[in-house]
Amino acid sequence: MKSKDDKVVYGIYAEEERRRRSRNHAIAVKKGGYFTVSERKIVKRALIIFTVAVGCVLFAAWFLIYGCQSDWCRIAPVNVKPVFGPAPEDIAKLLPEAGFDERGTLPSAENDTNFPFILPAGFRISIFAKDLPGARVMRFDSKGNMWVSLTSEGKVVQLMMSEKGIAKKEVFTNLRKPHGLAFDHRDPDVLYVAEDDKVFRVRLPDTNQREKILDLPCCDGHYTRTIGFGPDDKLYISTGSSCNVCVETDGRRSTIIQYDTESKQSKIYARGLRNSVFFTWDYVFGDMVATEMGRDLLGDDLPPDEINLIKENAPLMEVGARDYGWPYCYGQNVPDPFGKDIPGSLCIGKEPAFIDVPAHSAPLGLAFVSEDPPGGGWPEEYWHDLIVAYHGSWNRSVPAGYKVVRHKLTPRQEKGYIYEGVEDFITGFLVDAQSPPDLSRGYPINVGSAYGRPVDIVIQPGGVMYLSDDKAGVIYKIEYTAGQ
Repeated sequence: MKSKDDKVVYGIYAEEERRRRSRNHAIAVKKGGYFTVSERKIVKRALIIFTVAVGCVLFAAWFLIYGCQSDWCRIAPVNVKPVFGPAPEDIAKLLPEAGFDERGTLPSAENDTNFPFILPAGFRISIFAKDLPGARVMRFDSKGNMWVSLTSEGKVVQLMMSEKGIAKKEVFTNLRKPHGLAFDHRDPDVLYVAEDDKVFRVRLPDTNQREKILDLPCCDGHYTRTIGFGPDDKLYISTGSSCNVCVETDGRRSTIIQYDTESKQSKIYARGLRNSVFFTWDYVFGDMVATEMGRDLLGDDLPPDEINLIKENAPLMEVGARDYGWPYCYGQNVPDPFGKDIPGSLCIGKEPAFIDVPAHSAPLGLAFVSEDPPGGGWPEEYWHDLIVAYHGSWNRSVPAGYKVVRHKLTPRQEKGYIYEGVEDFITGFLVDAQSPPDLSRGYPINVGSAYGRPVDIVIQPGGVMYLSDDKAGVIYKIEYTAGQ
């Protein structure tokens, strides 16, 4: 039987034990006492989540800089400033605007300046239209008006030309990353628009009655969908990959799809194309030519981007489409194991690139120069050449691209082209490209900036070319004036 003193001693020990346990388990002290058990659990869980998150970020940063040393995962130093940083000046203020005469046509720009751009002798550049954020694809309708997709804005606009200048009308808004535009030359009042998940069409001028004609894979990876009618009157749709490098589970990814607007049937026309954002057809043979952006995470100089000659039927196969290599090989069928034990034999039978483009240049819009009457347009030495916009790198220690180039081609007697090299056509988008990289963070960050990033190209007879720029939000007009 316990005495009164025993009870007192027991009570003191109990109070000390309670306080000891409270000190061991309490995470913080609030006014008036300790957190309750439930409160302590909430705080503890929050701290665990925060600690794990910080650890993941630190590990990812360490891995990107130091931890990935094998060939398959070598990563270029961080370089995003020319892409995402502000332009050093507003390009629209540095160039003359294209003027209009009383007939509503666009004469040559009066100002001879090519600052800050450098063009070949005899060419002039001017601003055709501005205030077009995210300008991408350009197409002309039968009335001579230009349609432009503003992908990042979710809009498609119409630029109507008159003697007073250009009037901009927002025709479609709140779209899902609209990109491709196409007019059916058999029925020029029908406009086709590609969003990231579908293609729809409207009969102008009524733009409210949209008819969906085809569902597309969407919602991850490359989202630009470019469309165009070929010489065979079929509609072609490019769908980029869902990833940087992987084996796709959806057979429609990394392909060019052919769609018959009459039978409403579709098929895979070409596959193994990681991201062929733009394509066109040559004027001589009617062959499709497409640009393709190669994968990332192989360093500054690998793999090359590509320009491909797209051919329909696979050799020695009754069915199927030609395979252009991705993800198993790139360029001239160079094997790409992408971190796995994949045999180089998987590149056998794949189509090599027609032209290897410097890695990370990001080739986009392309157009062939057609023959013009003597003295009335493009000089003869440009005929049949391929003009290509290099959008520019985002992850290269020294930026690449940010220019428009001329690939010199000569048609063969029967079919195909003789490739005679490449030269710059428009440069000056990139500023301070050769500045020493900033090493203050332990890895190089190039200090250059960019006035803009060239995207789509439309070439017209008479020595005229239009060029969109999704960074500056403008459309340029380039003219050959030496023969005038």
